[in-house]
Amino acid sequence: MELLVIRHGIAAPGSVLLADADRPLTPQGRARFAEVVQGLQRLGLRCQRVYHSPWRRAVETAALLAPVLDGALVPTAALARAPRQDLLDALTSERVALVGHQPWMGEIVAWLTTGALHHGSALAFKRGGVAWLEGHPQPGQMVLRAFLPPQVLRTLAGAATRG
Repeated sequence: MELLVIRHGIAAPGSVLLADADRPLTPQGRARFAEVVQGLQRLGLRCQRVYHSPWRRAVETAALLAPVLDGALVPTAALARAPRQDLLDALTSERVALVGHQPWMGEIVAWLTTGALHHGSALAFKRGGVAWLEGHPQPGQMVLRAFLPPQVLRTLAGAATRG
C-alpha cells in the first residue's frame, strides 16, 4: 500500500466564538493547498480513497484533493484523535490518503515507520505538508518514501505551469 499522510491546509485561528472543530480553511489556505494538489499531480500521485477527519478544515482540505482522487472521500473520527489500531484496520485500497491534524499526523508517520508514536514530534509537519509512505499499514512496517513540505509541492506546481 502507498499512503499519503496530509496535514490540513492553513485554517482560521481559534477563538472563543468558534469551536476548534469548526475552523475553516482561510482563502490563502485554500489557494496554497490547491497548489499542493497540483504538485501531487505533477508527481503522478492519485488516491483511491481519502480518509479525513470530520473537523471542517480537514473536510475542506480533503475536498480540494478531488483532482487526484479516483474514489471516495471517507470521513472518520479516527483522524480527530491520537492514532489507534482501528484506523489502520479500516484502510483499504492500494493508494490511500489520510487528512488530519498535528500532532496526530506526525504520530501516524512515526508509528508506521518506527513503531513508536512519540517520535512524531520530531517531524516538522507544516500545514499542507505530505508524507508519502509505502508498505504494510502496521506499526513499524512502512517506509518513508518522501516527506514533502508544502513549499516543495507548490514549487513543483509552478514548474508544471512554466514547463
